[in-house]
Amino acid sequence: MTLPTIKVGIQGVASMTVEELLEQYAAGVLNFSGVDLPEANLSGVKLSGVNLSDANLSIVNLSGANLSEANLSNAKLNVARLSGANLCSAILNNASLNVANLIRADLSRAQLRGASLIRAELIRADLSRADLLEADLTSADLREATLRQANLRHANLSETILKGASLTGANLEMANLNASDLSRSDLSGANLRDAELRQANLSHANLSGADLSGANLRWADLSGAKLSGADLIGADLSNANLTNTSLVHANLTQAKLIRAEWIGADLTGATLTGAKLYATSRFGLKTEGMVCEWVDLSPAGDRSIVQNFHSEESRDFFNETPPTIRIIVDAALEHEANFAIAGAYYQIAQEYRGLKQPPSIESGRRRTIFTFHVDSDEALFPTAYIVILPFLDAASTQKNISSIVQMINSDVANQNLKSPHIVKQLNTLFEQAMNQATTIKQMKKNIEVAAKLNFCKAPAQIVLTNSSAHTLIVYDHPNFGKRFINRSALNASAYDMSSDSTKSILPSLDIIIDFVKGFHYISH
Repeated sequence: MTLPTIKVGIQGVASMTVEELLEQYAAGVLNFSGVDLPEANLSGVKLSGVNLSDANLSIVNLSGANLSEANLSNAKLNVARLSGANLCSAILNNASLNVANLIRADLSRAQLRGASLIRAELIRADLSRADLLEADLTSADLREATLRQANLRHANLSETILKGASLTGANLEMANLNASDLSRSDLSGANLRDAELRQANLSHANLSGADLSGANLRWADLSGAKLSGADLIGADLSNANLTNTSLVHANLTQAKLIRAEWIGADLTGATLTGAKLYATSRFGLKTEGMVCEWVDLSPAGDRSIVQNFHSEESRDFFNETPPTIRIIVDAALEHEANFAIAGAYYQIAQEYRGLKQPPSIESGRRRTIFTFHVDSDEALFPTAYIVILPFLDAASTQKNISSIVQMINSDVANQNLKSPHIVKQLNTLFEQAMNQATTIKQMKKNIEVAAKLNFCKAPAQIVLTNSSAHTLIVYDHPNFGKRFINRSALNASAYDMSSDSTKSILPSLDIIIDFVKGFHYISH
């Protein structure tokens, strides 16, 4: 390829061609500050220690070039080709490298303070110990790049791809990493104090020993991440995904975990004192050796609702068994019924936020069990009131649940219950459920379709299990468990709920109060 014969204007140096620049460099001249060489082909050249500050090198081909210890401060290198280039210890402060190709480039120990690398390609580039203070790397591609002990303080890394990158010991204090992809990256020992990580993807990332105190991790995906020994004091993890995340010996003191998802998280030996846990599940967690003196359950995280713990009480609070509702139907599930019930629960979920996921179904030759998981004990009665809707036993079950809630309220005066919050929250949720049940029956045709099927007319039993593993049968059809030789021969009278012979017996007040005493309160 013929080199361009573009003249260059350099301070104290006459105009020259690219060939003359290279000749002068070979003769020992190093100062080419302000050179204007757009689109020049300098691939493979050796310009170690050269001064190209303030130079215009946009769209230049410097692939494989040796620019180690070169001064490129304030240089324009937009859309330049620098793949495989050696920029070790080079000075690129305030340089423009937007959309530049730096794939596999060596930028170790380079100075890039205030540099602009917007949408630059840095796949597998080596930036270890590089100084990127306040650099702009918006939407840059740093997949599998090495940034060990790099200084990225105050850097803009929003929407940057750092998948599989090594950032061990890197300084990312107050860096902007919003919506960045850090999945499977290694951030062990990194400084992420006060960093912005909203909606960042940190799934399966290694954050062991990282300092995330004061970091904003709202809506971040940390599923499967390793945060063992991480410092998360005061970090905002609201709505974050911490499913199956390792938080062994992590410090979550006063961390904001409002509405965080963390089923399967390992909190062994972690510190959780003062954590804000409004609408956060306490189930499916490993909590052995966890330190937690109190938690904040207020919706705003303002300590208006505080739960204090003595000795081992926190272990009971963070129970590993989620509360469940089981609808046991005395019939095998046919395909038609399966589809109809799936449609019914989809419609119910549109109106009732408490039904976050469809039930798990265990279908046998004689019986079918629908199991619903709920977030809190207080949601058991209200959610059961809703999920029974597709079945003929709905009216009787709802009547029983209403009676049980009234019995709980009548016993409040005896002060047998642990916390006044329980009954207050139960009543609020139950009143909402009754109103929503009325709306659902009026609006949702799928419920009517399901209720007409023989399967949904079969006798049912509704069993609640609280977080202390105590069970309560809230409804038991008198014909439940009685086998009929010819099910199709059953006539409607067998299901007549107004009939005295089919009245369900309510559990005793003592059984109900013992069941409610097993509730572990958490606010929604």
